[in-house]
Amino acid sequence: MRVLAIDSSNYVMGIAVMVDDTIVGELITNLKKNHSIRLMPAIEELLEEVGVKPNELDRIVVAEGPGSYTGLRIGVSIAKTLAWTLKIPLVGVSSLEVLAQSGRFFDGAIVPFFDARRGQVYNGVFVKDGTRLMRKNEDQIVLFEEWLKQNKDAHDQFLFISNDLLNHKETIVEILGDKAVLPPVSCANARPSELAVLGAMKEPIEDVHSFKPNYVRMAEAEAKWLASQEK
Repeated sequence: MRVLAIDSSNYVMGIAVMVDDTIVGELITNLKKNHSIRLMPAIEELLEEVGVKPNELDRIVVAEGPGSYTGLRIGVSIAKTLAWTLKIPLVGVSSLEVLAQSGRFFDGAIVPFFDARRGQVYNGVFVKDGTRLMRKNEDQIVLFEEWLKQNKDAHDQFLFISNDLLNHKETIVEILGDKAVLPPVSCANARPSELAVLGAMKEPIEDVHSFKPNYVRMAEAEAKWLASQEK
């Protein structure tokens, strides 16, 4: 199987090509630049570099969110267009699940997250299950400080994986203390190669046209609380 994986759900732009069980090419940047201008040329460049023609692809895999609304729309739109034009299956994978793979051998709670502003984050919780990860909850948007307080006794240790870690480091350590594990920056970028592997194992989307990004909406109660704080 020849898989093209695409991730533009956040600042990290990632593309990977997998042929059978081998990642033959991977491109990652972590820059605040316009994905709409850079993504398609990067795809073309990587495919040419690894010697795979678009019509030789068997599957398109895309990071479906949560993340940047604009970034998600760009990545999903390109993935849908390629899948439809090439008449091949499309698979969507959680952006948080992809990021969590960097901690797959950690004995404890693995918490990937993306900053969502105003004290909020998109996050998920995963735990090790052999060489794979098991999801403990659905992707969600939460008030991070409140979430930390509510969950601090749920696990002995928490591994936080995020490019936004510095923005929340003080709060995490203040609430969790020694339970918090903060990895090096080399773990912070979601790897498109992981996206390709995850997507190769999932069932394709039945209707390419109706596929939409998973923006992950805030619970109504939280939305009203935030609105009241802004008045």
